[in-house]
Amino acid sequence: MGAHSPKEPTVWRQPDGKPVSCLEKIKVLNQNIQEIETLCADALEDGVLMGCDAAQIKQALHELIDGLTPPRTKG
Repeated sequence: MGAHSPKEPTVWRQPDGKPVSCLEKIKVLNQNIQEIETLCADALEDGVLMGCDAAQIKQALHELIDGLTPPRTKG
């Protein structure tokens, strides 16, 4: 895909709004997002190359994300 413009680093937050401070956790979260971005870009590219509508593929990806439910946490 094309070149990406530089992004501001994400400040990962806890449910109470405080920033996550553990560097290892931040590293894992950032790596996960980067992997998801790559997979989504590949899926979009594959679909377009196979003749599918890019907007429909993006909508399907949005629906996938919107349908995710967070795991239950101990509390």
